[in-house]
Amino acid sequence: MSTLDFATLDGVSLDELVETASMLTRVDRKYVLDRASAERTLAGIAPDSRVLEIAGLRTFAYQSMYFDTPELLSYRMAATARRRRFKLRTRTYVDTHRSFLEVKTRGARATTVKDRIDYELARCDVLTDEGRDYAAGALSAIGLMRPDELPLQPTLETRYDRTTLLLPDGAGRGTIDTALEWEDDQGTVLRRPDLVIVETKSGSRASALDRLLWSNGHRPSRVSKYGTGLAAIRRELPSNKWHQVLRRHFPASAA
Repeated sequence: MSTLDFATLDGVSLDELVETASMLTRVDRKYVLDRASAERTLAGIAPDSRVLEIAGLRTFAYQSMYFDTPELLSYRMAATARRRRFKLRTRTYVDTHRSFLEVKTRGARATTVKDRIDYELARCDVLTDEGRDYAAGALSAIGLMRPDELPLQPTLETRYDRTTLLLPDGAGRGTIDTALEWEDDQGTVLRRPDLVIVETKSGSRASALDRLLWSNGHRPSRVSKYGTGLAAIRRELPSNKWHQVLRRHFPASAA
């Protein structure tokens, strides 16, 4: 399994994966590894894990367009750990030709809410009137003033390939993101094929995948594809929240 394709694992359908995941009280942990370490570590994945398979495919291309204000309100709220904050993006599943508009909000009670609606595939890189109305409703719920007047615009696009694992006994799942790319609204591109982002999603107890990563010396990191990616491209932005990941995995010479 050194190529991260997990060819020796059995497949699992999307319906079964979603049904199993819906029963979890989800705790998410993210890890950033170099490619060689990821291949070495994930070769030890439990052999009764299964990998998401759709129409014969096991790795799927993702594209996301993040929307923010010219002053980067969404970014700055996250970077400074504001209690109220939001993230707005389209997510496109390239292989299945589907796109969604997703809004993730965190309110005064530190409760995170994520919701989405179907979105027109051909317009996944713009915020339509319908999209603005949808976003305004979600942002109003966390107390933002006049959210319908926010000048939201395309700010950062991410592209990557994802493989999804269902861990044994339905004890969690994991995603393996490779071929990582970012492009901001000025056309600056950051490509990091040498990095892998692993995310685990489990119940109240750490998953077998977490324990495998820990036993190989890897610990969870504060990483956000939007926040960390934009900070890696625009070094002048405040980025204390992601300083450790930027220093270790995104040196300025790589931007």
